[in-house]
Amino acid sequence: MRLLTKLAERLARRHAEDLYRQRIELATPQGPVVATAAGARVNFCANDYLGLAADPRLAEAMARGVSRYGVGAGASHLVAGHMTVHRELEERLAEFTGAPRALLFSSGYMANLGLVTALAGRHTLVVADRLNHASLVDAGILSRARVRRYRHGDAADAERRLGDTGDDTGDDTGDDTGGEAMIVTDSVFSMDGHVAPLPELDALAARRGAMLVVDDAHGFGVLGDGRGARRHFNLSDGAVMMGTLGKACGVYGAFVAAGETVIEALIQFARPYIYTTALPPAVAAAALAAVDIVEREGWRRQRLAYLVARFRRRARAAGISLVASETPIQPVVVGDSAAALEVSQKLDRVGFLVAAIRPPTVPRGSARLRVTLSAAHDERQVDALVDALAEVLNGVAAPERAHG
Repeated sequence: MRLLTKLAERLARRHAEDLYRQRIELATPQGPVVATAAGARVNFCANDYLGLAADPRLAEAMARGVSRYGVGAGASHLVAGHMTVHRELEERLAEFTGAPRALLFSSGYMANLGLVTALAGRHTLVVADRLNHASLVDAGILSRARVRRYRHGDAADAERRLGDTGDDTGDDTGDDTGGEAMIVTDSVFSMDGHVAPLPELDALAARRGAMLVVDDAHGFGVLGDGRGARRHFNLSDGAVMMGTLGKACGVYGAFVAAGETVIEALIQFARPYIYTTALPPAVAAAALAAVDIVEREGWRRQRLAYLVARFRRRARAAGISLVASETPIQPVVVGDSAAALEVSQKLDRVGFLVAAIRPPTVPRGSARLRVTLSAAHDERQVDALVDALAEVLNGVAAPERAHG
């Protein structure tokens, strides 16, 4: 079969280029120390930023949810799967983020696909950051909108893309726009840790009559007081925010926080919402408990910020070049994919899980170690990681110099 032959060739190329992805199986709950087939490892891979993924209070809330609602929702929200706990969680998320309404989705990927494809079409100009998450890239393609990408984190270039009506950008798809425009960006970029210039983009959207859509997957629960980019940056009422419940909240699922018209449009037109079984109600019950903890226990964000600063200070002292990031995402750019993979494997052998991120997830020549910190880590673990990184990097390859 020709298709299988072609797939086998593609897989072989991935192997040959040191780009082959493999899963790591954990035999314990998510946390700062996990058990793998090779033994215990200090975990610097997860997005469990506030250390809630294994919190017993969330497990108890989920158990109560199972007792009351059962295991599965049994249907989509628009058929018979929308339960009281779903409504309660949506109302809580709207209040917490400062939005008029919120709408639950089964995952962040599905939320972004539904959001962009429901609100944009072939008469819409979508202006997107070049380093946006893959879900936003796919959403732009599926929407059939005209997509123009601006330089990463550059609001001035975003404005130029909004104003340029020519067809020479190399990013355009679809027909002329007729005045509809959408600016789409991550809040915290998942592979770099950079924070988008959201106040500037919000002002640009207001000036040009565009809709600002923010993927806040890595900001919700972490930025400011944890309420997300919409409230942290005091974005205008027209800003639309997607947040996830599986990172800082430690559970699963996602939501869109926005005004009445946007939420109603998503209910009517977002195919990933309409045609998907609703989030398990017990998961929604656990997420409700998680939002309360995120709001109440600000010390978790303070602890996280302290560990981030400690890691950066000690890494610089050890001669490790870091990307400019004050978030829990701390990339160490190596450059070469094989070298990044070797560093990750050597760290694993001395007891640390640190992901090697390689193309196509990041641009070619920018393979990196993606260190992610959690409030559940302690100082000794952070210090030991820096020592191991310095030793392993010196023995493999000098990391590509980056601004830090």
